[in-house]
Amino acid sequence: MQPTVGVVVPAYHPDPGRLRTYLHAIRETIDPDELRVELDLPDGADSVDADSAASDAAASDAAAPFDLPDGVDCRVVRRRRGKGAAVTAGFEALSTDVYAFADADGATPAPSLADVIAPVCDGEADLAAGSRRHPDSVVRSHQTFARRFLGDGFAWIARRLLDAELYDYQCGAKAITAAAWERVRDHLYEPGFAWDIELVAVAAALDYRIAEVPIAWEDQPGSTVSPVGDTLDMGRGLLVARHRARLIRDDRLHRLIDRAEGVALIDRSDDSGAVSDGGATPRTTAERDADGDTVGDDRDTNGTKSR
Repeated sequence: MQPTVGVVVPAYHPDPGRLRTYLHAIRETIDPDELRVELDLPDGADSVDADSAASDAAASDAAAPFDLPDGVDCRVVRRRRGKGAAVTAGFEALSTDVYAFADADGATPAPSLADVIAPVCDGEADLAAGSRRHPDSVVRSHQTFARRFLGDGFAWIARRLLDAELYDYQCGAKAITAAAWERVRDHLYEPGFAWDIELVAVAAALDYRIAEVPIAWEDQPGSTVSPVGDTLDMGRGLLVARHRARLIRDDRLHRLIDRAEGVALIDRSDDSGAVSDGGATPRTTAERDADGDTVGDDRDTNGTKSR
């Protein structure tokens, strides 16, 4: 029986036409069982009470310019949570066997997203990461020299610090089994762009099988990534991800220097400023445990990683 698939598209002030076109392409190409947009639209106004009677109307008003396709759940948050927090919230709301996400700019075409999902659905990997830097990838429009240089340097360093040896850690297209997510989720803290590398680092430390999938990719204008500021944040995030991965491996040195600070994303409330259009809302860990929704993972811990 084919596993069910849920796709989350995190979006921060996206181009309405581009987002709409991309969602249609995902629906036509992949036809996921659940398709969800986590939309951050900070407007400087006071937070909207998610429990108020006006919340549904507020969500409809906020999402109205996007004219999203039928069958797409959209959760609007009136502040910028960060990509990692948005994807985490989206995954927590899914009820499928496989979770996937793709950035809202559509730089990863729907057929390539399907390629990323395939090894997870076929049981060949627990986590699949799309790759722009894989030798077999097709890059149709290159980033600026500065972004490409910084990205290449970041990947080079990451390969030397983490258990997972990939060409590309930051590509905005990944898929993971629900069972793997249940174990990984407790170790994710990064709310921003560094979330991608933290996800890979934690999955590798837990001995999950990781597949790197070459994709067709086209750089899109209007990126919300700051070449300098976000790169520095990702550099910090890389070091923190390595630290958390070593803690999972029970590294004695990292145990000694660990300050046990921070709250995992799943334990943070992201309801401030959130309104809902009727789609599922993320559940807390306690709610999942009470419902008995935790997916068991009875495989041995000697997973292999593939490139």
